Amino acid sequence: MSVAFRREGDDEHLEPKFELPIPPGPNRVTARGLALTRTKVEGLEAAVAAETDEEPRKKLQRDLRYWRTRLATAELMPVPDGHVVAFGTRVTYRLNGQDKRIAIVGDDEADPAEGRIAFSAPLARAMMDVEVHESVDFVGRDGAIEILAIEPIAKGE
Repeated sequence: MSVAFRREGDDEHLEPKFELPIPPGPNRVTARGLALTRTKVEGLEAAVAAETDEEPRKKLQRDLRYWRTRLATAELMPVPDGHVVAFGTRVTYRLNGQDKRIAIVGDDEADPAEGRIAFSAPLARAMMDVEVHESVDFVGRDGAIEILAIEPIAKGE
């Protein structure tokens, strides 16, 4: 009989399960980001302990491995002085005639909808080490971004 007609079992047709991808580069975190990561690990540990069904437990364990790795590799960054755009600063800037405000944080803490972007994002990389009232090039446009204000992110923010 041809191998094409032989059925070994349903498991061979399931999608493979992969680990959650770890963002490349250093795992820089703010104090808030470190606290969020610790909380995530604690919550997942409790969820794994409470889960009795095998498949949901495997997914929780995979998530827990990711967050434990992130906690183990976390680099708590010092609070910046706020003289230049840096990791851990809140930046007010003008782009395309609109004033906007963002906080530059770690990869796992980033939430663009809440105004937090990762230090590895193109916008953050373009602004790094720039002072107030300086302009920087962005998306191929000279002086597209003007820095209006810089302040350190408060410890709990």
